[in-house]
Amino acid sequence: MLRKILLPTIFIILGWGFWISPDFKTIAAGVSIFLFGMLSLEDGFKAFTGGMLDKILKRSTNKLWKSISFGIVSTSIMQSSSLVSVITISFLSAGLLGLYEGVGIIFGANLGTTTGAWLVAGFGLKVKISAYAMPMLVFGVLLIFQKSKTLKGIGYILSGLGFLFLGIHYMKEGFDAFKDTFDLAQFAVAGYPGLFLFCGIGIASTVIMQSSHATLVLTITALAAGQITYDNALALAIGANVGTTITAIIGAISANEQGKRLAGAHLIFNMVTGLIAIIFIHQMMSAVDWISAEVGIAADDYTLKLAVFHTLFNLLGVLVMLPFIRMLVNFLEGLFVPKKVARSEPKFLTESVMEYPDTATEAVHNETLRVWNNAINLLSGSFGFNRSEALSNQDLYQVADQQQKLHPYDINSSYELNIKPLYGAIVVFISKAGFSWQMEKSGRIHWIRKANQNIVDAVKESKHLHKNLVIYAKSDNPKMREAYTKIRVELTLLIRELESIHIKNAEDENLVCSLDYLKVLLDEHIANMNDWLATTIREESITPEMATSLMNDVSYATNIFRNLVQMGEVLFIKYEQDEVSETERDLELNDEELAEVKEQVKNS
Repeated sequence: MLRKILLPTIFIILGWGFWISPDFKTIAAGVSIFLFGMLSLEDGFKAFTGGMLDKILKRSTNKLWKSISFGIVSTSIMQSSSLVSVITISFLSAGLLGLYEGVGIIFGANLGTTTGAWLVAGFGLKVKISAYAMPMLVFGVLLIFQKSKTLKGIGYILSGLGFLFLGIHYMKEGFDAFKDTFDLAQFAVAGYPGLFLFCGIGIASTVIMQSSHATLVLTITALAAGQITYDNALALAIGANVGTTITAIIGAISANEQGKRLAGAHLIFNMVTGLIAIIFIHQMMSAVDWISAEVGIAADDYTLKLAVFHTLFNLLGVLVMLPFIRMLVNFLEGLFVPKKVARSEPKFLTESVMEYPDTATEAVHNETLRVWNNAINLLSGSFGFNRSEALSNQDLYQVADQQQKLHPYDINSSYELNIKPLYGAIVVFISKAGFSWQMEKSGRIHWIRKANQNIVDAVKESKHLHKNLVIYAKSDNPKMREAYTKIRVELTLLIRELESIHIKNAEDENLVCSLDYLKVLLDEHIANMNDWLATTIREESITPEMATSLMNDVSYATNIFRNLVQMGEVLFIKYEQDEVSETERDLELNDEELAEVKEQVKNS
């Protein structure tokens, strides 16, 4: 209801402003151009989120000081704490970051956003920046029309900066002209009433424009033109800081609990910071005067003093909150408790992770691990064992001998309930994410989708195998009983080995060797079974009908084995684009090396 009323109300206010003052149109146009520049900047940096930015984020947040530094640097470069917050929420929702590291980035982003005030107050108002805007727009637009994604990204960044500069220019021009016909300073309110009033205006304007930078620029240009008082400008800056959390909150609506926790941390930090600034406003103003005098800022240069204030209260907020960051994380984890997700419901495939290639890819990877986890129950059940037996250190041959009979397992129901819904959700998510234009990530998505197909194919093969397993696993014929016991035990041991690889560190170089060993075992298994079949048939230990059934089931078992090993290669050894990492490629055995290992196994 509020949304339906808000937009028409804004249109009416703007229309009334345009009617009473042509200069108001100039200011409003400046704000609009500035906001469009912010959008262009975001589009430009999004073009690089599938590469450099994402890799830096994953590698530079393992310690708190690194997380804070990343927040400062990335926000200073992108000039958008909102974009950094939304990206961080996406990475957190996908499981690429921990909450502790994410909170550190938010702290740093609040410090990084202060650079915008310095740029505008120290450069934007003292130089004719429209002269810089024009070349940026010309070159930026030219690059946007190029086919290269990198050139497009650079083009959007240049265009965004050009529009930012142009917007600042028009806002400055509008306020300079406005002061000759209408003096807004006459509406200034002194003392704490003015502080709370203008703080509320700062919050409202930031919520409407979705940009604390836009509010700050508007404040600084109005202050430079004498349209608002210094005291009221400080209150607007505090309000802008609090209002900027709305973007993170909106971004967290479609996120999981981790994303909501980060948005909560952002809100708490900015609220506490704003409260500190309001309570100690007079002491901070004195500190600003002292710092300004020390660094050579003129006593009447209120725009630069506003930048000093903005930096000071954000820095103070970080220093105050830093010792309590663990308590904050624990509080938010208790506040947003993850809801229990049914085995058949997707957990990671949220809208918040869909926008960025790395987060979307990681979400699909994590959801595929859940498919595998459900498949463990189905496959081990179809082979005549329960999950605890399959994943324990029990001797499965001994367990099989102690079983009186093998009960039929409802593979169809288990597949329909626990695997098919997740697999379908993954396929739909990938199609919605639109990876056709994200070529650098389409390779890894292809492999993960193939891993899902491997699991589904293994389940289908197990359905064919299960029929005869129930019949022959406890057969009166000792040879058939021996053969089918060996098949189901070896397949279950494969599940155990794959899950052991999964639990190990993904960076462990021995993982490739483990999978190579499984490939060798597969070939040895096929060769041994063929030899066994030939000998058994020759000795007439089994009937021709039994031999035919066994040959078919050995083929099913071989396909299950091969599909699960291929799945393990993708899920448990990280694929980057179309190939495994450099270290893993060096370790992976080629055909000649595999043949040599087979010979060694045969002779041992």
